[in-house]
Order: sequence, then C-alpha cells, then structure tokens
Amino acid sequence: MNIGFAGLAVLMAAVTYPSRAVALLAPGIDRLPGWALAYLRLVGPAVLAALAAVNVLVVAGADGRTSIHIGLEPAAVAVGVAIVAWRRNLFLGILAAVIVTAVTRAAGLSPLP
Repeated sequence: MNIGFAGLAVLMAAVTYPSRAVALLAPGIDRLPGWALAYLRLVGPAVLAALAAVNVLVVAGADGRTSIHIGLEPAAVAVGVAIVAWRRNLFLGILAAVIVTAVTRAAGLSPLP
C-alpha cells in the first residue's frame, strides 16, 4: 500500500464529510417525518451491506475480468444478517460473520478466491 493513499483518504473525508453532515447537524432535523428519520438511520447499514456484498461475491481474475464467486462467504453473511435481525446488534452480526469465515478458511473449506 502506498502511504500517499492515506493523505488522499484524509483529503476526501475533509471534502465529503461536511456535505453529508450538514443535513444531520442542521437545526430541525428532529422535525422530519418519521419515515425520513428511519431512512437516514438505515443509510449506514445499507451502505455496509452493499460493500459486503461486492467484496464477498465479486472477484477479479488474473486477467482483470470480474466474476461472481459463490463459496461459503455468502453463508457467513447470512449468519451475520440473521444475528443482526435476532439480536439487533450490528457488532455481533459482523463478529459472527468474521468468525464463520475464519473458521471455514482455517478448516480448508473455503479457500481464498
């Protein structure tokens, strides 16, 4: 990894964070309708789920072409989603998915794509 990317990440955060935070920090956010507040509350988990889906299912081959990889990783994601739905705790769901993935890879059942 190039250390220059760390500076780029900080610069990108400094530019994009204020534009996203204005709506949340503006006075009167609590006066929004309930559906709008629910939507804003679920944006973070939705983005996390989209990133997880891409990182679990899409792989790039040696030739640079992308393809869909079906292994045990989607099962780990399903376990994580089930635990989040059951316990209402995102940390426990992510932890469970990581543990399932680590155990299956350590056992040789799910090699890296």
